[in-house]
Formats: sequence, structure tokens, C-alpha cells
Amino acid sequence: MNANLYDNDYAAWLEQQANLLKIGHLAELDIEHLVEELELDMGNERREIYKRLRVLIGHLLKWKYQPEQRSGSWEGTIRVQRKDLHKLLKDSPSLKRFVEPEALEAYADAVELASYETKIPESTFPAECPFTIENLLDKDFWPD
Repeated sequence: MNANLYDNDYAAWLEQQANLLKIGHLAELDIEHLVEELELDMGNERREIYKRLRVLIGHLLKWKYQPEQRSGSWEGTIRVQRKDLHKLLKDSPSLKRFVEPEALEAYADAVELASYETKIPESTFPAECPFTIENLLDKDFWPD
């Protein structure tokens, strides 16, 4: 019954699982799918950190390597990514442990983004991220 509902009406399945938890009918829970959903949700949180860092690093690279093109739009994007990262980390402080590995992972894609948008060759950018995690999250850090 649970698995069938999971496959055919996800919202109804979620409601059912929440109700079973509320009334303490733990034996009736769809444990297999609950575990799967929790693991997926954790992956989504990590992907959110990755995506925000990719855009943030890309824009910081553009800011540093193309200072004559700096704009309010770039500044706004940098500020929004930082605020959204801070919100994620405030709501779930345990996600902080993923910031460094996701930044390392995001750097190559951020270089590709910055290169594409500025027409600066990828080889111009450092092989490793020139910004520390503290730099990335610091609202007052602007590379020159």
C-alpha cells in the first residue's frame, strides 16, 4: 500500500507518512522510501551549496579579472549568493562541513562560467581557487 501510494501520489504518501509518525504507528511506515527521500534531500542540500558556490566564485573571478566591466548586476549576484549561502548554513549549521569540498568541486565549473562570460581564456585563471572559504562567505570581501 505505502509503496504503491509513493509511486502514484507522492504528496498523499508524504501526508500518510507524517500522519503515521504523529500517531506513533511506526511499524506501518514505508521505511525504504523514507530513507531514500531523506538521502535525496541531503544530496539536494549539498547541490544547493555547490550551485551557489559555482555562481559566487564565477562572479568573484569576473570581478577580479575584468575590473573594467564591474557592474551592479555582478555585485548583486555576489551579494545574493552569499546571503543565500548564509541562510542555508544558518538553517542547517551541519552543512558547513560541505562548503569546502563543494567549493573545490565547483571551482572548475566557475572558471568555465567566468571564461565563457568574459571571453578570458580559462588558462588565465589560477589552477586552484584563489579565494578562501572565509573570503567566499565574507560580505565585505571583494577581490581587487
